[in-house]
Parts: sequence; structure tokens; C-alpha cells
Amino acid sequence: VQLQASGGGLVQAGGSLRLSCVASGRTFNAVAWFRQAPGKEREFVAANRGSRGSTYADSVKGRFTISRDNPKNTVYLQMNSLKPEDTAVYYCASTMTNPITSSLPRVATYETWGQGTLVTVSS
Repeated sequence: VQLQASGGGLVQAGGSLRLSCVASGRTFNAVAWFRQAPGKEREFVAANRGSRGSTYADSVKGRFTISRDNPKNTVYLQMNSLKPEDTAVYYCASTMTNPITSSLPRVATYETWGQGTLVTVSS
């Protein structure tokens, strides 16, 4: 599987963006979005396990929505009510395994990563 993320950009606080991640090759079981701000570690944002539902970081719960279009092999991250602290490079990641809920936020759970797309939220 190869992942290609897109959709980042500059937006004012309170605005919205939708990120896309297109997968080529084999399909995946679970997919996630992570983000990494300058000088900080990569952090979990959201994950989707198909029929097993979605999981979100507390910091984005109620504002971000992860969804997937299986026929298009595409995963989306709809980001609403953006805040300056959401500024980061956003990465999509996938795994062929069936991770348990507690392992979803772990970087090591995912064997395939996209190249990242920059989201900048101005105040």
C-alpha cells in the first residue's frame, strides 16, 4: 500500500479544511491520521476501523471527523472549528492488521505512512 495525503493549507481560526488520503495497492483494515507540530512528537488524531467505528483524540473530538470511501480507497479528515494549536503536518497511516482500541494511538501500530500535508491555522 502507498498513501498520498493532500488538502492542507492556510486557514483562519474557526475555519474548516478537509484532508484526503488516497491508497494505492492493497486495501487496508485500519487507517489513521496523526499530526506533528514543530518541535513536538507525532500525535494521534483519529482512526477508523471500518465497521468497528472511529476513535478520536480528546483534543479534536467533536470538531474532526474521519471517514472512508472504500470504493475510492480514500480516507478523509474533515476538520471544523480549527484552532491555531491544530497547526501541524498531518500524516495518514494504515495497517493491514486489526488493532485493538488501545493500540490505535500508537505510531508503531501502522506499517504504512503517507508523506504529510501541512495545515496552518492563523489566529
